[in-house]
Amino acid sequence: MDIFNYTRRNSSEVNIGAAPMGGPHPIRIQSMTNTSTQDTEASVEQAKRIIDAGGEYVRLTTQGVKEAENLMHINIGLRRAGYMTPLVADVHFNPKVADVAARFAEKVRINPGNYVDPGRTFKELEYTDEAYQAELQKIHDRFVPFLNICKENHTAIRIGVNHGSLSDRIMSRYGDTPEGMVESCMEFLRICVAEGFKDVVLSIKASNTVVMVKTVRLLAATMQNEGMSFPLHLGVTEAGDGEDGRIKSALGIGALLADGLGDTIRVSLSEEPEAEIPVARKIVDYIEPRCFNEPIEAVPYPAFNYLSPIRRLTIPVSNIGGEHVPIVAGFRMDGNMEFDPQFTPDYVYVGRTLPKEQNTNVRYIVDADVWTGLEGTVPAFNYTHTQLIDKTSAPLKFMFLPHAALTDEIIAMLKRHPEVVVVSQSNHPNRLGEHRALAHRFMNEGITNPLIIFQHYVEENLEDLQLKAAIDMGPLVFDGLVDGIFLLNRGNIAHQLIDTTAFGILQAGRLRTSKTEYISCPGCGRTLFNLQPVIARIKEATSHLKGLKIGIMGCIVNGPGEMADADYGYVGAGRGKVSLYKRKECIEKNIPEEEAVDKLIELIKANGDYCEQ
Repeated sequence: MDIFNYTRRNSSEVNIGAAPMGGPHPIRIQSMTNTSTQDTEASVEQAKRIIDAGGEYVRLTTQGVKEAENLMHINIGLRRAGYMTPLVADVHFNPKVADVAARFAEKVRINPGNYVDPGRTFKELEYTDEAYQAELQKIHDRFVPFLNICKENHTAIRIGVNHGSLSDRIMSRYGDTPEGMVESCMEFLRICVAEGFKDVVLSIKASNTVVMVKTVRLLAATMQNEGMSFPLHLGVTEAGDGEDGRIKSALGIGALLADGLGDTIRVSLSEEPEAEIPVARKIVDYIEPRCFNEPIEAVPYPAFNYLSPIRRLTIPVSNIGGEHVPIVAGFRMDGNMEFDPQFTPDYVYVGRTLPKEQNTNVRYIVDADVWTGLEGTVPAFNYTHTQLIDKTSAPLKFMFLPHAALTDEIIAMLKRHPEVVVVSQSNHPNRLGEHRALAHRFMNEGITNPLIIFQHYVEENLEDLQLKAAIDMGPLVFDGLVDGIFLLNRGNIAHQLIDTTAFGILQAGRLRTSKTEYISCPGCGRTLFNLQPVIARIKEATSHLKGLKIGIMGCIVNGPGEMADADYGYVGAGRGKVSLYKRKECIEKNIPEEEAVDKLIELIKANGDYCEQ
């Protein structure tokens, strides 16, 4: 693939009711109801809201045969109202339910981790080669009859792997790895190919964006190696709500879409389902125009491994590069020096004039021709100032540099001056390509100066800024090319919110932790408590805690697995009942919902991880 220029992956066409996917079709967007699938009226009305918002598929959870059978009535209700949007049944644990759902839905999602295999036990289990093969044969024998039902009813399927629900069998052979997640998917896909079943969509999801992006890249490559090109469904599970959910989703989904991977997306927010659709639409609309851009000429670094990238080797300069976490640079040319104490940038560009009152937690970036060497300040150079760089004595220097301006003279200067931190700029419609091109030229030339990515916008809406900045930064974050992030917006958005967005991007990419992270599911018909108020209560009590991960999961399907790296977990155990976890260990079961948030805080305090605001 060409990592510098956008080309959408050629995928096969899959027939899904009135909205086929892949091939020549646009990237589809979808959501999932959170009503009871036995409640026909509520499910129909919520499906309408999703469709009216622009959803092209509607997924419904089908816990049992009754829910699967009621898809017929929901389907009829929508068609009578003039809605032809395909319905997708979401099945876990019971293949009999999938057999029934295939008769009443246009697509059925199955989870390889629990389709035949029992629920994950989180115990160390070993399988001999013979036992492993016996399990695969059991999958084949149960899966083929389902495929035959799908053929008879012209029903598509999604093989949907979730990081949190890998089977013990896969875990025993591959561990909790991208390779295991891909193999979990491929075992089922190879059966589809052998049986001549072509209406298949694939997804591999995780709440950890690094795992999600790496695994989908690997899945696409594995399919290509085996002569397959099935469409891909993209999503970050348990992304959360508000700013966090949007940034995390845009970072992970956007990173893959920007490289041409993905045929349908679902943004999983812990909000009303119809609220997901406009966010998904903005993500897709920001990507699609890139296919019409002027090509970028660049040579990839031969040792760069797209499927398993590592951080670019740099020499540390002060607190930038090397093993340091990426820095955040802010913009304050207007003299407004207000900062959010929790999200204060490491460096602030002020141009030609220092503020009268300076923040001791910030280092100020000043134009080099007016820089006086004052403590707490750093000079900044334009790429045309190579001679001035040679003459300026400073232990740390910033230089703004677009890829097109990188000359042999500048390369020689950077090798002479390892103290120069390069700020990559781009005005290209596909700015990702130029940022990548600059980084790869550095690696090809043996340049180890740190690299900060400068992204500029003219946005009046904070959500638009969050989504675009996360999409633009995503591939660079996952490629290991980011030693810092510098966001500039010339629209009417407060500086503090721009700073917060930058920190949010780094946290979503698992590069730098600056606040509590919430791994919360979007809710569905399986959810066993009132999700949104619970999330709000937990956030109110814990948002000031720095560095903790808290999982808030509506049911057990992905609960312990998806939040396996969370410090604490709040998981629906029964209607109105909650179980609390510390890491993977269940500490207390079946707590009444009205007591559970207070019990969670008590658990955090008992383990010494709580401090008062």
